Amino acid sequence: KQWEEHSGPHEPWFWDVDRSGGGVLLDMGCHSIEYARWVFGKPPVKSVYAHLGTYVHGGRTRGEDHSLVIVEYEGGRVGFAENSWAKGGGVDDRAEIYGSRGHTRADLLHGNALRTYSEVGYGYAVEKAGETRGWSSTMYEEVWNYGFPQELQHFVNCVRGTEQPIETGDDGREVLKIILAAYQSAGEGRKITWPYDPPPCGKPIDLWKR
Repeated sequence: KQWEEHSGPHEPWFWDVDRSGGGVLLDMGCHSIEYARWVFGKPPVKSVYAHLGTYVHGGRTRGEDHSLVIVEYEGGRVGFAENSWAKGGGVDDRAEIYGSRGHTRADLLHGNALRTYSEVGYGYAVEKAGETRGWSSTMYEEVWNYGFPQELQHFVNCVRGTEQPIETGDDGREVLKIILAAYQSAGEGRKITWPYDPPPCGKPIDLWKR
């Protein structure tokens, strides 16, 4: 299970589905879906089921601001991705892994944050947190926790030829295929099974809102 949530994107084009192609599923769902796929060793997909909704930002977008996606893989593995533009209080990015003999949890941003109480507020705490009065989680080395330095170093190493890309174009295509199936699942109210050939569409969201 992986979820990534916040109160909505910075730039106006994200809200315009004619430019973006979809809402939070297309924006952040790719992260959560590929996280589980990577953890499982990138096995073949068996089915996708999704529920999408626009709960908070209906005045700004025709896209979904909250998405739930269940991806069933070969070998009895199930990935659950939850993504939201409808959650206040700053970015939340977490993961849980459950196995037959144990489980583990990771809080990527708040796990090593400073728990801070302030009666007057103090400025910046974490991305997209609009208020710091009362209790808040003050990020420590936020850029490092997001993985940006590691990501850029890996990219440089790939350009230099000293490493092979961890993620490939084939991975991106497979994730997009899962996302298209999720939009179709939400639009038709049913599970989409593999093998899957996405139907023609102008934008991914068209498979949900036709």
